[in-house]
Amino acid sequence: MIVQALDWRSPDAFVARYGDMPWSVMLDSGGPIGERARWSFFCCAPEATLTLDTPGDWAQLEALVPKPEAPCPLPFSGGVIGLASYEAGLALEGIVSRHTPVLPALHAARYTGAFVFDRQEKRLYWSSACDAPMPVALPCCSAPLAPMLRLDFTPDLDQMAYRSAVEDMIARIDQGEMFQANLTTQFRAQRPEGLTAARLYRALRRTSPAPFGALFTLPDFALLSASVERFLSMTPTGAIETRPIKGTAPLGASPEEDARIAAVLACDEKEYAENLMITDLMRNDIGRVARIGSVQVPVLCAVERFAHVHHLVSSVQGQLEQGRTALDLLRATLPPGSVTGAPKHQALKVIDQIERSARGVYCGTLFRIGADGALDSSVIIRSLLMSPQEIGLGVGCGITTLSDPGREYEELRLKAAALLALFGS
Repeated sequence: MIVQALDWRSPDAFVARYGDMPWSVMLDSGGPIGERARWSFFCCAPEATLTLDTPGDWAQLEALVPKPEAPCPLPFSGGVIGLASYEAGLALEGIVSRHTPVLPALHAARYTGAFVFDRQEKRLYWSSACDAPMPVALPCCSAPLAPMLRLDFTPDLDQMAYRSAVEDMIARIDQGEMFQANLTTQFRAQRPEGLTAARLYRALRRTSPAPFGALFTLPDFALLSASVERFLSMTPTGAIETRPIKGTAPLGASPEEDARIAAVLACDEKEYAENLMITDLMRNDIGRVARIGSVQVPVLCAVERFAHVHHLVSSVQGQLEQGRTALDLLRATLPPGSVTGAPKHQALKVIDQIERSARGVYCGTLFRIGADGALDSSVIIRSLLMSPQEIGLGVGCGITTLSDPGREYEELRLKAAALLALFGS
């Protein structure tokens, strides 16, 4: 085990210098420093990579994950970082999407170590569980960031179509097909010549700092995430937590207005019901691989403030059953409950019938499994997907029988606003 203290460099400096290297990844905590936003990690030059087109084939991923070693002194000292698409989750639920996949189902890479940023102490380390040397030199300070070009994004469901789709979902709920479902749309714009993933992510992390931010640069596309939502975490001893988010309200212009908005959100019947159903769904999903009697809900529908919005957040905890692994936990819970619906299997089928295109990495998960067996992961929301031809942004809302189509569309616009504003849209 190597833990080497280094001269401080910012995550931005690593992104600016190395962010466009294929298979480089920045797991980037932003916003107020706290329990879930203290550590950031940069990895590059993996020793092995994996790309799977078949969503249900996880055997090769199992072979990529290192066998757990002794506990590491830092949260991540190398291991596997992976990206599972929404369609990979559909396959685990036995559902074949009617939409043509836009990306492979799974990408993963095994890294021999990680640059570890302690935001609280402002310290930088190179940490390797297998005693590997640093793969790159420390970068110089960040270069200035050029202004972003204006882009016009087009949704695959415009306002009228989205409201009509909401009405369709409400009718299906009222007919007893399901209790709730998440309805999303995809905004797309042509990628300007010369715009790199590293440049765009540097702008994104400044305007939308998030506890689960990320840049994952792959050979054919890049994920640029400002996700606020943890999907699953698991300690080396198997203690599990998920923190589903459902319920959204804008920020106020003053602390007093913020407090009023948060109080109204906490009492909103529709938003509370939405969060409650998804919390119960995640409780059930975790229960598939957790020790009997260990699953509990210590936090239900607490209001939390993020960079651009308030959200209702709950916590579901449990203890992994003996003999199970982090991959077993992922397989039991994908796709993330907060972006699906209840009952989950039926909601997934209805979503696929109504939405206009494949979700791809949006509503999938970005995860890391350390050399000590620990897991952390995010739900891929508030994220951009950059391909050689275009930039995409997925946004969605949870629909219940209490939903108002106009209000749902306004919530969708609120969630998209910060990312679209990067491009003057």
